[in-house]
Amino acid sequence: MDLEYVKQVGIGAAFKSGKILLSYLGNLSSIEKKGTIDLVTKADIESEKAIVDIINYRFPDHSILAEESGMSYSNPDFKWIIDPLDGTTNFAYNLGVFAVSIAFELKGEIVVGVVLNPCTGELFTAIKEQGAHLNSHPINVSAHKTVSDSLLVTGFPYNFTDNFTDIMTRFENCLKASMGVRRLGSAALDLCFVACGRFTGFWEQNLNPWDTAAGVLIAHEAGAHITDFSNNPFDINKKEILTTNHKIHKEMINLLKIG
Repeated sequence: MDLEYVKQVGIGAAFKSGKILLSYLGNLSSIEKKGTIDLVTKADIESEKAIVDIINYRFPDHSILAEESGMSYSNPDFKWIIDPLDGTTNFAYNLGVFAVSIAFELKGEIVVGVVLNPCTGELFTAIKEQGAHLNSHPINVSAHKTVSDSLLVTGFPYNFTDNFTDIMTRFENCLKASMGVRRLGSAALDLCFVACGRFTGFWEQNLNPWDTAAGVLIAHEAGAHITDFSNNPFDINKKEILTTNHKIHKEMINLLKIG
């Protein structure tokens, strides 16, 4: 399988999708709710369709898992995992912190990741065992050795009221121990910002495969260590993710412990 070609198709789809998103930014006529605070817009739907159409044209026998349209089954050895708009709430409120996230899975393993912020033009990419790049330049995780020297990032799940005490306990622990904690609203960008050293650690819970698939590969290829909150190996179907530069991982595990 020519993974470089796969990556280029993913990049082309991401930019096509990003162009659609920018055409709707600040120009939405309606916003729907999938849950109490989980939004979907016309931009999500059109962006996803553009990506799916490109993939189907180039690889008609590949399966596709997309946030809005679900699973399209074909050859299970080749699967694309798509989030057409990661950060829909930011987008709906005209805040330019959102991304297109596209990953490619070969025989159950993520081998290509593409994340694009259409507002900034920042394109994060990775191919398994070939490193991670930002706009074609190699990137690496932060060199900070302690949480006290680190800037962290997190996110809150849509159903945060179901587990509010634990979420806020973890947030408090990390806020007190670190240089600061940011909450950007896009897990894909959070992972990429760990990959390029802007943040030293990221944690969140109750994410979906399309939220993390591309960003996890990019972070891993940049040198990140990725587990769940109990230091078990991470996969995209898990509901907890902790991503660090390796050096602060043990500290972060302790900060995320409950009880």
